[in-house]
Amino acid sequence: MESNCLWLLVLLLAVTGAQSDPDSESSVKPLVKVVKGKKLCDKGWECKGWSEYCCNHTISDYFQTYQFENLFAKRNSPVAHAAGFWDYRSFITAAASFQPHGFGTTGGKLQGMKEIAAFLGHVGSKTTCGYGVATGGPLAWGLCYNKELSPDKLYCDEYFKLTYPCTPGVSYHGRGALPIYWNYNYGKTGEALKIDLLNHPEYIEDNATIAFEAAIWRWMTPAKKNLPSAHDVFVGKWKPTKNDTLAKRVPGFGTTINVLYGDSACGQGEVDSMNNAISHYLHYLDLMGVGREEAGPHEVLSCAEQEPFESSSTLSSSSSS
Repeated sequence: MESNCLWLLVLLLAVTGAQSDPDSESSVKPLVKVVKGKKLCDKGWECKGWSEYCCNHTISDYFQTYQFENLFAKRNSPVAHAAGFWDYRSFITAAASFQPHGFGTTGGKLQGMKEIAAFLGHVGSKTTCGYGVATGGPLAWGLCYNKELSPDKLYCDEYFKLTYPCTPGVSYHGRGALPIYWNYNYGKTGEALKIDLLNHPEYIEDNATIAFEAAIWRWMTPAKKNLPSAHDVFVGKWKPTKNDTLAKRVPGFGTTINVLYGDSACGQGEVDSMNNAISHYLHYLDLMGVGREEAGPHEVLSCAEQEPFESSSTLSSSSSS
C-alpha cells in the first residue's frame, strides 16, 4: 500500500513539475533586471535577449498550446496530409521575430487575440481539408496540408529570370501556411527571411517554423509600396483614402482578404473563397474565448462589395489552394 502511495506521489510531482517547467510551451513569467534605469526582461524561448520589449505582453500570454490544439483539432488525424508537421512551438518561434513589429502585440490583449484569430483564420481556410460532413465539422481541419499535392505546372515565370531565375528542375508550387506560388514569390520571401527559398523551396514543407515565418511575413508586409499590409489594415494603422472609401474598403477583416487575394476573392459577391476565410475567423474567435460578436458588422468582415486593391495576378503570393 505504501509503495503504491509513493508511486502516486512521484507521478503527481512529475506532472506538477512538467506543468511549471519554465521552458514549457505556455506563458513564461519574465526574468527582470534594471540596467541604467531601464527595465529589461527575458522570457526564454519566445522573447530572448534582455530587452524592454520582452517586458510587454507576448502572444503566449493569451494564446497557449491548448488553444492551438482546439483550433486545429484534426491536423494530426491519420487522414490529414501533413500529420505531425504543424505545432504550437513552431508558430510561436516564428512569431517571435515579428512580435516587436506589432504582430499579435498591437493594442491590448483583446486586439492581440483578434489578430491571431484573423491570421490563423486565413491559415486555416487555406490549409483545410474539411468538408461538409467531416468529423468534427468542416472548420476543424485547418493545417491539414503543408503543400499542394498534385501541381500541374512548375510555376516558373521567365519574366523574372534576371531577378529570380528558376532553378532547373525545381517546382514553385504552393507550400506553407499561406501557400506561396511562383519563383518570384519564393525569391522575395527568401530574401526577407534570409533563407535560400529560390533554390530550395522545399524548406517550407520541411520546416514548420519556416512555413509560419513565411506566412507571418506576408501578413506583415505590403505587396507593393502603394498598398497596406494585412496587419495594418486589421489593427487600424491603415487610414483609408477617399478613393478607398468610395471603393468600400474599410479597416477590418474583410480588407485583409482584399490585401492578400485581391479580385480572386473580393468584389464578386458571396463567393466561397471569401466566406471560408470569414467562417474560420469567426469560429476561431469563439474557440479562443473572444466570441464572434467582437468581429464587427458584416461590412467589416466581408469584401464582397469592395473593389480589389489589385488584380490577383499582381499581388505578392497570389494563390488558390
